[in-house]
Amino acid sequence: MLIGEKMKVHTILLGLIPGISSPAYCQDVSNLKLKDFHPVSIYKIPETKIETAKYPVIDFHSHDYPKSNSAVDEWVRTMDKVGIQKTIILSYSAGAGFDSVVEKYMRYKDKFEIWCGFDYTGYEQPGWQQHAIAELERCYKKGARGVGELGDKGLGELYSHPVPGYGLHIDDPRMKPLLEKCAELHMPVSIHVAEDAWMYENIDSTNDGLMNAATWKVDMTKKGILNHDQLVTTLENAVKNNPRTIFIACHLANCCSDLSKLGRLFDAYPNLYADIAARYGEIAPIPRYVHDFMEKYADRIVYGTDMGAAKPMYITTFRILETADEHFYQQDLFNYHWPLYGLSLSDATLQKIYNGNAKKILAH
Repeated sequence: MLIGEKMKVHTILLGLIPGISSPAYCQDVSNLKLKDFHPVSIYKIPETKIETAKYPVIDFHSHDYPKSNSAVDEWVRTMDKVGIQKTIILSYSAGAGFDSVVEKYMRYKDKFEIWCGFDYTGYEQPGWQQHAIAELERCYKKGARGVGELGDKGLGELYSHPVPGYGLHIDDPRMKPLLEKCAELHMPVSIHVAEDAWMYENIDSTNDGLMNAATWKVDMTKKGILNHDQLVTTLENAVKNNPRTIFIACHLANCCSDLSKLGRLFDAYPNLYADIAARYGEIAPIPRYVHDFMEKYADRIVYGTDMGAAKPMYITTFRILETADEHFYQQDLFNYHWPLYGLSLSDATLQKIYNGNAKKILAH
């Protein structure tokens, strides 16, 4: 029998031995696709078991996930189990859409706060802001205490319902009356600008965030689209030109690959905050740097999720923020192939991120 044939038989026999997993021996790794690569840590190291957050939590970035009243009830039960004191639901919406979200959560006014969107109806016509401000005031009277999530990935305000504001960036002079009204009503503005740097890089073997980068790739060939740094500049301009308005930059302003950009904005503008929603996978691979960043800017960061309402999701975020655990994976949540590490934040910083900064913003 030839050597190659002997190895093939040996592999098959190993797959039949109890306790030995055959795929580890039978799979031809030269044909393994990255999407099918799911590493499991082999390290025998401490693993912290968390059931609830160390301190009460205000989730500053979530959405209207439940499809029924019973699903809302289940969410509340999960929040109580894991220590989520209150959840901010960013509805994106004005008009009837906003009203329907408010109606859904009325039974739990102490558990949820609903933020509205801007109504961009007729925004290409002069004077549209008058209607938009009237609707903002109506939503405020209905219970909205903030605006969001606004979203601009290069072509303008695409998230708002029922009418997106394509071509409108947050620093557009036409936005000024709305942002001033937010300051007057003490309504913070939650805004998503750009995507993280991986989504602008080539989708090839050199991109270490390849799976997520491919999913969220930004097409820079579109006419008039702004790039990452240009979008961060629109945020800076708006923050600078509206010093009485509180801004929360979603997802650490999508500066996870270079947090010094966000740090510079924090240093310059006291009316800017940032949430960490849906960016745990991006920051956990560099724990020492992120630990130092969050300790330095502990007064400017708020907790957020933006990843549904399941208990394991919350627990994973707490594990990353609270513990010093090393080399663990959560590809089902983050779709990266990076090992994650706990940030081991101090108690003082955890308290500020979990609820202290949120209370300060909401009391503004």
